[in-house]
Amino acid sequence: METLSAMQSLLIAIWVAAVMSRGLGGMTLTLRFSPLMTGFICGLVMGDVKQAMIITAGLQLIYMGVFSPGGSMPQEPAVAAAIAVPVALLSKMNVESAIAVAVPVGLLGSYLYQFRFFLNTFIGKMTDTAVLENNINDKKISRTVIAYPTIASFLLFVPLIFVSLYWGAPVIADFMNKLEGTVFIHILTVVGGGLAAIGIATTIYVIGRKDLLVFFFLAYFISVTLSSLGITMVTYAIFGIMIAIIYVTARSAGGKEAKSTASSSESGDAFDDGFDDGFDDGF
Repeated sequence: METLSAMQSLLIAIWVAAVMSRGLGGMTLTLRFSPLMTGFICGLVMGDVKQAMIITAGLQLIYMGVFSPGGSMPQEPAVAAAIAVPVALLSKMNVESAIAVAVPVGLLGSYLYQFRFFLNTFIGKMTDTAVLENNINDKKISRTVIAYPTIASFLLFVPLIFVSLYWGAPVIADFMNKLEGTVFIHILTVVGGGLAAIGIATTIYVIGRKDLLVFFFLAYFISVTLSSLGITMVTYAIFGIMIAIIYVTARSAGGKEAKSTASSSESGDAFDDGFDDGFDDGF
């Protein structure tokens, strides 16, 4: 039975804790809402980045339509990837089966994140106490707002993810290997493929917006026209990013110009209304 070493499990656990604690700053939100970077870290630690990214790309499909109302998510993609990718690499399972494993793990991860909120309520009381002191201590407030919640998250996530990877992942992988070729694996494959279709459907719904359809057709006809050149998806992605930047920049500049014009017009109207030439227009 293939296993993860203690160091491998610890490194992945520390990464997940850093993401879930928001200890990496503003980019933590993007890392938490997408499994891609966590999958890359798992592949890097386990020495198989290529297969890890193939599996993670499948996981990304089911999380395309997931959004976060009020910071709470029905699934935690980073936690799901941290467990599902190592299990898939150890058991050599296909992408669809990995997706079916990731979904319940991601759901459990959301409960764990809610428990983090519960722990932060106690730290919040410490912040209230620090603020109400006669001599306000900025450093103490900073510790209760930044340092203590981060430490609490690490104490919560590192042990649980470590135990799940070091002892749990090999057991799950061995169990999945024993079920290879059975009806159960077929069911997982079908369910996993269906879950991926949900994410794709959500993406198509977004693409179907009238203001975005032109980009969809542009990408389609460019890919068909230039197919003979053998251009890779990475190259297309780079071109897409550049077009998106140009579009957003132009749209932002147009909005600022329209706002400036409207502001100037309002200023002129106000000046005309406030000007009194001293003559009676009624005679």
